[in-house]
Amino acid sequence: MYRGLLGWLVLAAGAGALEAQSYFSGTHSGPLTALVQQCDIKGNISASGERIYHVRGQTYYDETRISHGKGERWFCSEQEAREAGWRRAKV
Repeated sequence: MYRGLLGWLVLAAGAGALEAQSYFSGTHSGPLTALVQQCDIKGNISASGERIYHVRGQTYYDETRISHGKGERWFCSEQEAREAGWRRAKV
């Protein structure tokens, strides 16, 4: 299960719309964040279509935003990201 789906499940269970909006924009905090903290790997699709994942501590992690409409997503482990066909960011 990836962060986006889990986020929607929590939203359906009673999390507020504003929290969900901030969660998906990358400026989240609160119970939703606490529940899914372990799924913090950002799967980003580059302008050239390359699927790249970012982990905390990497250079562009904080600047990377997830756009579900573009097919970008959250992962709970690096193994999950690799198995889905994504590669680790080089920096």
